[in-house]
Amino acid sequence: MAEAERSIGRPEVDDEAVAAAEQPRGKRRIAALFAVAVVAYLLDLGSKMLVVAKLEHHEPIEVIGDLLRFEAIRNPGAAFGIGEAFTVIFTCIAAAVIVVIARLARKLYSLPWAFALGLLLGGALGNLTDRIFRSPGVFQGAVVDFIAPAHFAVFNLADSAIVCGGILIVLLSFRGLDPDGTVHKD
Repeated sequence: MAEAERSIGRPEVDDEAVAAAEQPRGKRRIAALFAVAVVAYLLDLGSKMLVVAKLEHHEPIEVIGDLLRFEAIRNPGAAFGIGEAFTVIFTCIAAAVIVVIARLARKLYSLPWAFALGLLLGGALGNLTDRIFRSPGVFQGAVVDFIAPAHFAVFNLADSAIVCGGILIVLLSFRGLDPDGTVHKD
C-alpha cells in the first residue's frame, strides 16, 4: 500500500527505458570524441607532412617577426627536449593514454568531455605515429616539431591538442562535471 501511495501522481520510471534513451546520447558523445580526434590527428599529420616536405633542411620561416617562426626540428624526447633517451617509454605512455581514453569512452555522456578527450586522443595518436614510423626506427622515432615561438619550446599541432585537451579537462573538473555527465559540487 505504501508503494502505491508513493507512486500516485508520478509516472513509473522504467530503468530499461532510461538506459535506452541514454544510449543514443552516449553514442553521439563517442562519435564527437572520435570526430574531434580524427580532425586533430589529420591536421597534425598533414602539417608534419608539409613541414618535412617543404621546411626540413631549409631556413626557418619568420611568421611574426622575431616572435614566431616555423622551423623543422626532430625531437626524440618530451616537451623541451627532456628525456631524449626515453623515447620508448614516451611511446608506451602515448599508447597507454590511447587505451585509457578508448575505455573511458564507453561511459562518456558529456559533450565537453568528449571534446577534451578527443583532443587528447588526436594529439597522442599524432605523436605516437611519429614515434612508431619516423627515423631512427620503430618505437624510437623522433617527433616532428615546427612551431617555434620566441623564448619557448618548439612544438607541433599534436602537442597543442594535448595541452588544450588537458586544460579543458582541468576546467571541467573544477566545474564538477564528470565524463558520465553528472555534476557534483564539492
